[in-house]
Amino acid sequence: MSEVDEEALAEAYNNALALEKQGKHEAAAVAYQKVLELDPADHGGAKVRLASMGQGSIPSKAPDAYVSTLFDQHAEVFDLVLVDQLGYSVPLLVRDRIEKLALGPFKRLLDLGCGTGLTGEALEDLCETRVGVDLSEGMIEIADEKEVYDTLYVSEVVHFLQATTAPQWDIICATDVLPYVGALETFFSHVNKHITDNGVFAFSSETLGQEILNGKDYMVGAFQRFAHSKDYLKKLLEDNGFQALCFEDIIVRYEQGQPVPGYLIVAQSKS
Repeated sequence: MSEVDEEALAEAYNNALALEKQGKHEAAAVAYQKVLELDPADHGGAKVRLASMGQGSIPSKAPDAYVSTLFDQHAEVFDLVLVDQLGYSVPLLVRDRIEKLALGPFKRLLDLGCGTGLTGEALEDLCETRVGVDLSEGMIEIADEKEVYDTLYVSEVVHFLQATTAPQWDIICATDVLPYVGALETFFSHVNKHITDNGVFAFSSETLGQEILNGKDYMVGAFQRFAHSKDYLKKLLEDNGFQALCFEDIIVRYEQGQPVPGYLIVAQSKS
């Protein structure tokens, strides 16, 4: 495989980004295609940027190279930026809802997209053993330093679920994972395979108004993250044998001072 010309790639990406910021979306789309020609793995997320502008098809997920690069770059300041600057508190909301629903304690936690370990920290005393999985090696290094998890894996979450032969988990969490995955059928089916009867599946998702989604199951929003419709998520839960114990509207985070709407879901596998 040929090496990427980093200098040419940086020039092409900066040109495309400048055109996008100027609102010249058609020209930006042509420029991002040039970026993809130089970097087919798409470390810069050109595909999701194209989709966010309404140019080209909606990908089924964000490219792995883009996600790992994005989070590796921000690993050292992730907690500060996400929690203090963007107002992200989903792990604490998960903890609160689990307590209010009188769920747990749990024997085995699987934290998918564990990042720096915010959800693991929030649930640490409720779970005997904790396993974290994340695509970003930088994030895993930070999580390891916190000594929250018994085991950590660097992996894309669906690949991990497909490959693992570990015993089933009685709680699986995926906080801030869905914004980087569009089509969720494979993800949900593999979560179902790896959760115990009556096991808890807790996750969050961003969303957009019905007038924007316009009947779509998912689409890429203005900030290059996937948003999902409520009906799509409810259908996935039902199709995979989950009962929603909590399905509520939340503000997932703030972006440029504006609230990002989403859902907090705590579901239970039907025995």
